[in-house]
Amino acid sequence: MRNKVIFILAVIGLVAGLVSAYILGIEKKPPPPVFNPASNPYGQGIYANGIIESYQSNGENINIYPEVAGMVTSIPVVEGQSVRQGTPLIMIDDSVQRATATQQKSQAEAARALLEELRAQPRKETLEVARAQVDNAIAGLKNAQDQLDKQRRSYELEPKSVSKNDLDNAENAVKVAKTNLEVFRKQYELTKAGAWIYDIRNQERQYNALTEAYRSANALLNKYVIKAPADGVVLAINTTTGSYISPQGTYDTYTQGSTNPAIVMGSAQNYIGVRCYIDEILVHRLPPAGKMTAKMFIRGTDISIPLEYVRVQPYVSPKIELSNQRTERVDVRVLPVLFRFSKPKDTALYPGQLVDVYIGGK
Repeated sequence: MRNKVIFILAVIGLVAGLVSAYILGIEKKPPPPVFNPASNPYGQGIYANGIIESYQSNGENINIYPEVAGMVTSIPVVEGQSVRQGTPLIMIDDSVQRATATQQKSQAEAARALLEELRAQPRKETLEVARAQVDNAIAGLKNAQDQLDKQRRSYELEPKSVSKNDLDNAENAVKVAKTNLEVFRKQYELTKAGAWIYDIRNQERQYNALTEAYRSANALLNKYVIKAPADGVVLAINTTTGSYISPQGTYDTYTQGSTNPAIVMGSAQNYIGVRCYIDEILVHRLPPAGKMTAKMFIRGTDISIPLEYVRVQPYVSPKIELSNQRTERVDVRVLPVLFRFSKPKDTALYPGQLVDVYIGGK
């Protein structure tokens, strides 16, 4: 009985193994690919990695860094918004600089008021006072001269009627009166001449210096508002209200670095640029500029777009590492070649997107 059970179990195991082997041996048809891999459309085409960017006559995207440091108080634009040249993009706290500019403006205005005061001299009232002092000195001289003449006549008639001391005092009084008159006349002429030219020139220099200081402070104050340098589209805003930004860039929470521009802008033209990186060992295979053609393939789709040659950036540079970490043992260098294409209406493409590019010749 026991041997019969073992035999039955063995037969069942053998049948199960044969069935499993049959099932596993059946070939399953692979599912069709979601999209066809990019194929070389040229007989001797060169493959290159490409990155989409805003089309510029030179450079890449418009990277905007602040010229001053401070806390962001307002961001009146949003990503994807089209802006005109001069549109405010970011407001930075300017309370300290505004107070400095206001103080320097007040100092310049005070210096201008003093300069106008010097130029307006002599003041009418001051000149009248100086003239009155001259008239008073003339009257004093006449009074002293009259007293001296009286004492001289009395002395000539009767020498004993006037003492020698009184006569001398009268003569001295006339001399003092003449001296006072001369002093007041010179003071009058000095008042009438107005401010000294050297005082005016010195005050002019002080006013000009304070005015330039105010202009400099006001120009620096204007830099606390970051404005669009050209017409374009806001591609990325790498800061937020309350954050601190500086000319070195904005702080990135994830990379923990301060190299990101505050705002990245792209051009508002009808073209989009593509920057391709050609490996240095393939540079010699590039067709001449007048015969160069290219086609771009969007990853994850079957869409391909013909490209128009723009220029070659004639400088072979190290290959870009998107992770910002160089892990290669060999220094791979590439040559940037730039193309452009018209914006497609039915396909969404964005700057920074990686694409596959094949470059051939006509």
